[in-house]
Amino acid sequence: MTTSLDTDILLVGGGIMSATLGTLLHKLNPDLRITLVEQQAEVATESSDGWNNAGTGHAGYCELNYTPQNADGSVSIARALKINAAFEESLQFWAWLVEQGILREPASFINPTPHASFVWGEKDVAFLQKRHRALSAHHLFADMEYSEDPAVLQQWMPLVMAARKADIPVAATRVAYGSDVDFGSLTRQLVQHLQSAPGFKLLTRHAVTGLKQQQGRWQVKAADLSKGKPLGIRAGFVFLGAGGATLPLLQKSAVKEAKGYGGFPVSGQWLVCHNQDVINRHHAKVYGKAPIGAPPMSVPHLDTRIINGKPALLFGPFAGFTTRFLKQGSLLDLVSSVKRGNLKSMLGAGRHNMDLTRYLVGEVFQTHKQRVAALRNFYPQAKESEWSLVSAGQRVQIIKECDQKGGRLEFGTEIVSAGDGSLAALLGASPGASTSVPAMLEVLQRCFGQQLQSASWQERMREMLPSYGQSLIEDAELLRTVRRRTLTSLKLA
Repeated sequence: MTTSLDTDILLVGGGIMSATLGTLLHKLNPDLRITLVEQQAEVATESSDGWNNAGTGHAGYCELNYTPQNADGSVSIARALKINAAFEESLQFWAWLVEQGILREPASFINPTPHASFVWGEKDVAFLQKRHRALSAHHLFADMEYSEDPAVLQQWMPLVMAARKADIPVAATRVAYGSDVDFGSLTRQLVQHLQSAPGFKLLTRHAVTGLKQQQGRWQVKAADLSKGKPLGIRAGFVFLGAGGATLPLLQKSAVKEAKGYGGFPVSGQWLVCHNQDVINRHHAKVYGKAPIGAPPMSVPHLDTRIINGKPALLFGPFAGFTTRFLKQGSLLDLVSSVKRGNLKSMLGAGRHNMDLTRYLVGEVFQTHKQRVAALRNFYPQAKESEWSLVSAGQRVQIIKECDQKGGRLEFGTEIVSAGDGSLAALLGASPGASTSVPAMLEVLQRCFGQQLQSASWQERMREMLPSYGQSLIEDAELLRTVRRRTLTSLKLA
């Protein structure tokens, strides 16, 4: 016998995106009935978990792939500005939640961690100097420091500079009030708060197996994995925020907007240090340049993280090829995602990305010695015995239709929504979790546009996000005002 459930909002996937959207909707309308379905026993076990690649706090400060060099030698900063402004929106919302007592002490999910870029060799030093000149001229990046002085860099990143050859030029930039975010902890705190609302239901160990729209509502089939019983859910609005599992669910929805979308799964691995003395000597996120042919998500970095309250030091990520869409997924995920509607785009993207495929396969067969050799570019004194390899989360990169190539592979995040606003899905990866708030604001604008225009929702939005409806990229004084508040409330400066 099938049990049934009625809800206004159905959130599929217990990660940071669903938790953020659920919290926003609850604050905008406390009377909404909200149900969150997660197939694991706990929320935040896949991409939002602190060990699964989601801990950077992408702000564009240190990620060199967000500022590509143009053919004329100039540096493009448009994407870095967009990502930085988006992260500032996330910070505003988290600061408000801390001020309201909804989130615990900031250190329970976010900690000050300088963001640095480090390069060596004359060509890359020249690039970093141009990048700093272009970025620091904008108010979003006005506090970015630049140095080629080994003594200064020694203070910023002692592990990186120890025993480094003096005849090779080096340079670095730094933003001192960068942050490390434990999105696993943040997600769990948001869901815990939602559980205090009478209209909220959390269904763990439940998997959505099908969904179909009938008479203006979604009829969703789910399975109780712990009891082996079916569950029927009727929902007015459905959000698919299930990481790698989002694409198959979007395909099952049969909305025409899903046509042509495919996914290319990429796995990740980290070298993790287990010498506490070494961990204590490094306190920064130090990013370098990605190897030629590497995907943007594989930009190497020596990364301080605070996971579940404990400091950790990671290096990587090392990319790999997989056919799974989730860390706990099936080896058949990639094959089963190929449908008549996306076959052209999948074949086109595959044909034009053979170099990437070869790179990923090569990464899989690296030895521990080879990985530590890459680490020594950032930490020359690294010892093989003090580092071990840990598997990170899965990323499913977006494949879209493209007239010229049939299909193209994209590295980023994208919202796909039904024309009637009854369903939305988040596809893609980086910058992902760091821009969870603006991403979910886009869902609100697309799917709750009429309600969002009401006086009560507008007032509430401005309370939660003081810069709502304004541009942090264009308004320097607004940026300075909100940044002072967020850095203070989140104890980042």
